[in-house]
Amino acid sequence: MSSSATLPPDNALDLASKLVQRARQAGADAAEALVVEGTSLGVSWRLGKLEDVERSEGRDLGLRVFIGKRQATVSSTDLTEAALGPMIERAVAMARAAPEDPYCGLAEPHLLARDWPDLDIDDKSVPPSAEDLATIAAEAEEAALSVKGVTNSSGAGASYGRSIVTLVTSAGFAGAYAGTSSSFSCSVLAGEGTAMERDYDFSSARHGADLERAADVGRRAGEKAVRRLNPRKVNSQSVPVVYDPRVSGGLVGHFSGAISGAAIARGTSFLKKAMGGEVFSRGISIVDDPHMKRGLRSKPFDGEGVKNRRMMLIEEGRLTSWLLDTATARQLGLQTTGHAARGTGGPPSPATTNLYMEAGCLTVRELIADIRQGLYITEMIGMGVNGVTGDYSRGASGFWIENGEIAYPVSEITVAGNLKDMFLNMTPADDLEFRYGTNAPTLRVEGMTIAGT
Repeated sequence: MSSSATLPPDNALDLASKLVQRARQAGADAAEALVVEGTSLGVSWRLGKLEDVERSEGRDLGLRVFIGKRQATVSSTDLTEAALGPMIERAVAMARAAPEDPYCGLAEPHLLARDWPDLDIDDKSVPPSAEDLATIAAEAEEAALSVKGVTNSSGAGASYGRSIVTLVTSAGFAGAYAGTSSSFSCSVLAGEGTAMERDYDFSSARHGADLERAADVGRRAGEKAVRRLNPRKVNSQSVPVVYDPRVSGGLVGHFSGAISGAAIARGTSFLKKAMGGEVFSRGISIVDDPHMKRGLRSKPFDGEGVKNRRMMLIEEGRLTSWLLDTATARQLGLQTTGHAARGTGGPPSPATTNLYMEAGCLTVRELIADIRQGLYITEMIGMGVNGVTGDYSRGASGFWIENGEIAYPVSEITVAGNLKDMFLNMTPADDLEFRYGTNAPTLRVEGMTIAGT
């Protein structure tokens, strides 16, 4: 699909083009304009009653200008001529006064996207009304409250949003794309008094038709809450730790942070010398795919207009690439990998899109079958991760494993290790699902330290 086929039906492209042109006329050597338009609708529902309805509409503009090796970024939600003229002048004046940055600048023209595939991320069906969303939230909560042992509700919610991103640069790029998102969630409590436990479930998708049934999600939320009742404490020890899919993606997220071009260029990553080496156990592969059909973070080009593509970041355990935008690539003497992401208020920085660890060969039952004593984590607490050393220490709750079976719920536990060792002693199950922006199957990590009583 050509870029012209995805342009929004309003004047965002024309506005961005004129701003770039006017910035050049005002003295900028180069410029880029980003326009982000969005609408959203959300409802909150609790104990059978509608609590809140929120709707928002917005249009934000970001202008980045360059004078030599100096840059400045300004943004505004006021798109009237009375505001845009002074904004352009202010951006150019700021760039003249800014310190030099030898790595700043637009992406090279030969790297820019000229056409891109239809990713099917814009749901063309009629958007849901507030009443439609309330019906979904009510159905989810009703199903959760019907589960025996559930005693209260933290509430349910449903939302819909649509955004349009338009980017124009003086290097010759002009493109736009639209994307929608639909989601709902339910959180309930089980038990009584000080022995109450909370849990939740949700569903999200680009297209409303791809959402799960509200009753199914609500029932799962209730069952999860009841399952957590009467948690025990365990003794401190070293055991295998198994991460449920709703928390396992966090480990992949720690990996992506460690290979961000910004961290590598600063020398602040525990993987800064790992390129080409074995970072994960053999058999593990990690992929970033911006062109996944209906992917929650799919986009046809990156935040600098650079052509992006599916990339294998870990292949059979070995690290194959950093995550780079133009500036960090120049700092490292490399070429951007098309991972630039940005908002209207600042310059780009590297970020992943649909990031996931490929599924393994073992079922979850096979993964835990030989664990005599171990921990199955369903929820993480806190962020005790040192990106420089890889040291890892986080609060957790979940279930205790005995003789290959889930035995009873546990809480108030801290799990600790070092990510370098954890990655090398990790085994994935075969249950990969795409429910988040970053996904992984159930993961088993050997020899972690847990601190309990």
